[in-house]
Amino acid sequence: MEYVLIGLILFIVIVLMKSIKIVPQRAAFIVQRLGKYSKTLEAGFHTLVPFVDEVAYKHSLKEQALDVPSQICITRDNIAVEVDGILYIQVNDPMKASYGINNFQFAATQLAQTTMRSVIGKLELDKSFEEREAINTSIIDAVDKASEPWGVKVTRYEVKNIIPPQSIKDAMEKQMRAEREKRAVIAESEGEKQAKINRADGIRQEMIAFSEGEKMKRINEASGKAEEIESIAFATAKGIREIANAISDQGGMEAVKLRVAEQYITEFGKLAKTNNSVIIPANLSDVSGLIATAMTIMESQKK
Repeated sequence: MEYVLIGLILFIVIVLMKSIKIVPQRAAFIVQRLGKYSKTLEAGFHTLVPFVDEVAYKHSLKEQALDVPSQICITRDNIAVEVDGILYIQVNDPMKASYGINNFQFAATQLAQTTMRSVIGKLELDKSFEEREAINTSIIDAVDKASEPWGVKVTRYEVKNIIPPQSIKDAMEKQMRAEREKRAVIAESEGEKQAKINRADGIRQEMIAFSEGEKMKRINEASGKAEEIESIAFATAKGIREIANAISDQGGMEAVKLRVAEQYITEFGKLAKTNNSVIIPANLSDVSGLIATAMTIMESQKK
């Protein structure tokens, strides 16, 4: 009896274990009843009919990253390159993922590889490095369209590596080195060109500034001379007016006669000092006649 009781307890425990199912978050269980699809269990606590219902498939509803193995692809210009990538998929219909295909992960990976070979075959080697975004988009469209009956959604694809042969790498390295040297030479020549332009512009501006300064100098000198001449003319005119007014005053004429006589005697004395030969006027003694002649000229000018 004791063994029977123990056996009964174990049987009850096994039945309970088979009848109670706890589904974790972001997961789905496919239940079959007598080998036929019955229902899909979502996250939470569930009970099943022992020995009748069974969990046939378990799926994660999280986004999954599948490594797409590297493969050799031939480009449009007949260059063999090694390409690999990462495929991101997510189960959105657990029933289709269970019964639509045997192994959706393997199928999606193989389809990504075949699509990769097709896309790379349409591109030249240089374009394959530049068109990564286009390659990713093409693979996503192809795999997503094919995986729709599988209940799987392709979210994205990323090309990890595009590795050309070593000989192509060496040629590309030489090309890049030549391109860098070319850019360096061009940059140096552009710098020299700009330096010459700057120096020429500096010389031109210096010459313009010098000519402007010379022009202003001459203008200032001419203006100064004009003002000087004008000042002298005004001063001379003023002096002549003062002399004329002085002559018109009482005793002015006698003062003029006296001044003329003094100037005559002074200038004649200077002539005697500066020359070895002295010219003596015939009428040297007639100073009064000379003064009278000078006064006659002044009177005529005054009139």
